[in-house]
Amino acid sequence: AGGDSSSVQSQLRNVQQICGIEHAFAAILADGSTVTWGVPDRGGDSSKVQHQLRNVQQICGTSYAFAAILADGNVVTWGSPKF
Repeated sequence: AGGDSSSVQSQLRNVQQICGIEHAFAAILADGSTVTWGVPDRGGDSSKVQHQLRNVQQICGTSYAFAAILADGNVVTWGSPKF
């Protein structure tokens, strides 16, 4: 699942940081945007919050969800709402 990044490989340029959880990965790019891949409902699909993922400074993950800290101090989360 998360081990196959082929669907986003072309987007993985100028990667600054990667965070991996049980079934997904999230990468912060040099421009502060984020690329995610893996099991969609376990953090691999950030499309519902992608418009908020700007100026990302750090990403932290649990088993099935991610939280991103933005430059303005706000936090954006995605993944399974149970985790």
